[in-house]
Amino acid sequence: MKFFLTIFLILLLGSPHLSRAQDIEALGALIGVLKDVDDPVFQRDILKGISDALKGQRNVKPPKNWDEVAPKLAKSPNKEVRQLVQSLSLTFGSRAAMESLREVLINPKGKLEDRRKALAALIDAHDSKLPDILQALLKEKVIRREAIRGLGVVENSKTPVAILKVFDQLDTAGKHDALTTLATRVSYAKVLMVAIEKGEIKANTLPADIVQQLKAHGKRDINSKLDQLWGVSRSTPEAKLKEIVRYKKLLEAKPVKPINLSRGRALYQRTCAQCHKLYGEGGEIGPDITGSNRSNLDYLLTNILDPNAEIPNDYRTTILKTSDNRVLVGVIIRSEGGSVTIATPAESLTIAKSDIVSSEPQNFSMMPEGLVLAFKEDELHDLVAYLRGNGQVPLLRE
Repeated sequence: MKFFLTIFLILLLGSPHLSRAQDIEALGALIGVLKDVDDPVFQRDILKGISDALKGQRNVKPPKNWDEVAPKLAKSPNKEVRQLVQSLSLTFGSRAAMESLREVLINPKGKLEDRRKALAALIDAHDSKLPDILQALLKEKVIRREAIRGLGVVENSKTPVAILKVFDQLDTAGKHDALTTLATRVSYAKVLMVAIEKGEIKANTLPADIVQQLKAHGKRDINSKLDQLWGVSRSTPEAKLKEIVRYKKLLEAKPVKPINLSRGRALYQRTCAQCHKLYGEGGEIGPDITGSNRSNLDYLLTNILDPNAEIPNDYRTTILKTSDNRVLVGVIIRSEGGSVTIATPAESLTIAKSDIVSSEPQNFSMMPEGLVLAFKEDELHDLVAYLRGNGQVPLLRE
């Protein structure tokens, strides 16, 4: 019997129109079978299939027999069955299920895994009370990042201020989550831009992917402030996009040799560390990439292959001409009192402002194009794998 029910479920879930009346009737028939089945594993599999089929839908009209079957399944000795029943009840618009999940989420003594699952279910349901709950949960370190990400789901005027209050308490990954949420909505983005203008958040804290997200709103006031406070941003040319696709295909293919992260670190130190800092090591000519969106291969390849697409003001190339006929090309890392310090790939030089004839910011970065051409295929796999990693690895021992 299980075999035929499983086949029935597969056919049902294969329908692209599960919300149609006839499909809901079929769903009711399937749920009716659960009433007479005591195998918790089988119950779990059926409920999981139904849940997957209804994922993303809200306030679905429940089958007529759901209220009869759900109480029995809610008492199952199998924890997954109980959670799936609760989640499906939420999909069917149950207020009791909604309130129960809220209680699980806000319970500081509850298991973190259960709280995360409750949050995921409430997010899927677009719970209108979620913003207030999550704003309060920003005080809890153990679930703060999940709360920050969840706050992007339902718009609430208090959300950006609540996130900005805890911003300085966040680690690198948490700050990126916060900026991502603040960049998701125009109303949040405007609050973020005001915070940057006031110096509450440094403009160079914004990684390029967040700038792209902010500009995607297409709001002139936001874009003009970004140009002023952050720096130059443009679209990647078609030829570069094709190059990115080619390298992405290469890097997503199985490498000929096993990945060696330690060699990737050595390649990074040889090629990138002169300008970029990662895990606290490296130069300051380019942005610190520790907190950037490095795990995203598209983002990483765009920045490597088209380094001039996104240039923060703090890292724009400047051409200095001095009174003794010297031309210096680098990044201004300090300008105070009567002197300017410029960092070049070779050294940092401090020059009296009185000796500077001209200072011309450029719309390009110090990072050269074509860096990937210097690597063999296996080396590129190692370097990119290291760059996308979650932590430091030992140095390669020659």
